[in-house]
Amino acid sequence: MINSEPIIKVALLQNCHESKITLTGYFLFPDGRQAGKTITVQSLNGEIIWTDDSGKKSTGSKEILLTAGENATFTLDVKIGIDFHWQQTRRQTFRGGIILRANPDSSFHLINEIPVEEYLACVISSEMSAKAPPEFLKAQAITARSWLAAMLDRKKVNIPDDHIERSGNNEIIRWYDTNDHEGFDVCADDHCQRYQGIGQINTNVNAAIEATRGLYLVYNNRICDARYYKACGGRTEVFSTAWEDKSFPYLQSIADSANDSHPVSSEDAAAKWLSESPSAYCNTGDRKLLAEILPSFDQQTPDFYRWQVDYSREELEKIIRGKLGIDFGTLLDLIPLARGPSGRISKLKIEGTKQSLIIGKELEIRRCLSTTHLLSSAFVVSTKTSPDSRPERFILNGGGWGHGVGLCQIGAAVMAKQGFTCEEILAHYFRGARIKKLYD
Repeated sequence: MINSEPIIKVALLQNCHESKITLTGYFLFPDGRQAGKTITVQSLNGEIIWTDDSGKKSTGSKEILLTAGENATFTLDVKIGIDFHWQQTRRQTFRGGIILRANPDSSFHLINEIPVEEYLACVISSEMSAKAPPEFLKAQAITARSWLAAMLDRKKVNIPDDHIERSGNNEIIRWYDTNDHEGFDVCADDHCQRYQGIGQINTNVNAAIEATRGLYLVYNNRICDARYYKACGGRTEVFSTAWEDKSFPYLQSIADSANDSHPVSSEDAAAKWLSESPSAYCNTGDRKLLAEILPSFDQQTPDFYRWQVDYSREELEKIIRGKLGIDFGTLLDLIPLARGPSGRISKLKIEGTKQSLIIGKELEIRRCLSTTHLLSSAFVVSTKTSPDSRPERFILNGGGWGHGVGLCQIGAAVMAKQGFTCEEILAHYFRGARIKKLYD
């Protein structure tokens, strides 16, 4: 395990063709020259090109490092929520060094080099609101810190995480993680952890980082792969529903309440579970509370505990054809073949008049059945048919927001609001894990 604070590389822009960066304070090029107040960055033929305040262009090598002086910051436009329904561009400000790395296709990556604890202050105020209860912010900090360390440990052994299995031409099972990133540790978006700059950091956030500095979730003397997401929908999920077929004792499927509930074990049970609204920490419609704990763009998704999506057959055919590049003909049915204990589908059969295909896992299903992503793969399908018994509409009744594995952010924030401590929250979601300080 680690024994000192890591320095990490976070990609703010990937495969970008031009960016204008505003610098506050001083930044130094490798030769000791001070950068101006603004620089415009481009890439050509594998080299970085930047234009300074005067309009003078300079060419450099494949990679350039700008070292930040004390209290220096930089500001640029960053796309957030990429491919999700809340995608937008926001102007964000960051601390730390800047790495500009050219790609062969005349694009570049802009990478922020920063100590983990400073990075985490931005993460916990980006993932949820900086106004959220202090005990939740502490729990989020420990969870995010643990996930990051476990992920960096996985990258050392170079395990491919963007994984595809094919069985003939009738099955695609794919899951996504972070080891497909090369040249940096994490991206700044939902694919890894939200990292949206220093603009939302307040005294509560700083206090949470200071109180939890160096604290990690540990199980059997290893840092926990501590996953998290927005809302479980009443019950958390197991790891293998979303990723590879592994089991972690601290990532059990649990009821998100003080009272236990039965795991989903059949299609009838899934239909019953998703047609009801059982009591759970994340089952809240309190708009005042949600405004306190959720970032503004997440508040645009009010129906996250139970939700419905209604497609015409033609509309869904077009979406699936666009996502998979396959013409199924007339769409006949969507058949769940495997579910996890929260009701999330890990294998789904798409039936058409021309062909059928089995897809998985959780995120791939969400991606293929939406122009962006479904809120989760916990849904049941009902159809409305025409007089000749062909489907006319597909109605998905679902629950939860995200993959459901580990810490339920809305549930944890509600627990904190109800008086639970950080330690109690983490013990609820990560059964058997303990909190250990690994550096001062």
